[in-house]
Amino acid sequence: MKAVTISPHEVGHIASLTKVPLASEEEQRFAKAFNVTLAVVDKLFSIDISSVAETHQVTGLTNVFQEDEIDSGRMLTQEEALANAPRSHNGFFVVDQVIEQK
Repeated sequence: MKAVTISPHEVGHIASLTKVPLASEEEQRFAKAFNVTLAVVDKLFSIDISSVAETHQVTGLTNVFQEDEIDSGRMLTQEEALANAPRSHNGFFVVDQVIEQK
């Protein structure tokens, strides 16, 4: 399998798609860091694991669940919830409308 590498140009392209501004030296630094990570992943893929049994859990721990119950001692009344609201109307928070068109 051919090793995958990331160029500074590709880092810049991804940054522009995500609207993350990067300087040229940052693109170089990130490309180098990505390539180090990809080299480690390539090395992991080269390890023979055919004699290792599959597993999904190695610690023996299990999840501990509890029932969803209402803790009325921690609940706020409607008045308490709205007490610090800058604006409210008929028991509801009032917020400015936000509509963005592209």
